[in-house]
Amino acid sequence: MPQSPVPDPLTFDLPDEAATAALAQRLAPLLHVGDVIALFGDLGAGKTAFVRALVNALPGPAEEVPSPTFTLVQTYHRGELELWHFDLYRLEAADEAWELGLEEALAEGVSLIEWPERLGAALPAERLEVCLQHAGEGRRASLYASGAWQARLREWQEGLA
Repeated sequence: MPQSPVPDPLTFDLPDEAATAALAQRLAPLLHVGDVIALFGDLGAGKTAFVRALVNALPGPAEEVPSPTFTLVQTYHRGELELWHFDLYRLEAADEAWELGLEEALAEGVSLIEWPERLGAALPAERLEVCLQHAGEGRRASLYASGAWQARLREWQEGLA
């Protein structure tokens, strides 16, 4: 599950897909060029639903956001941001991610990475981890922040109170 050294996650119970979307929509304004969101979770845990809501919460017309399971990467231009949605489930080796444009995404866009554990040591240390787990009929999201994400998430959490 999470690889971040941050010990205390923010945890949210998500009773349905609408709650997952609401969490993504609240996080969307925090995004900056160079950000990495690592999405951990079993199949069907809601990773793609989270990304879909995040992408469509940013400026621009609503668009379909399919799972890139077979294409491995999809890009979206939203306002000033270019979002790269990676699904690394089918990767056989971490270095295959570079062929998908990961280096460019890390430098010039926002990287939304499903199955980030496939990157091993290549997963950037500074990231927001969104860990989605099945919890009864719904899901539970745990957010782990490192680097600049720690201050952003702390400030964001204070705004929720």
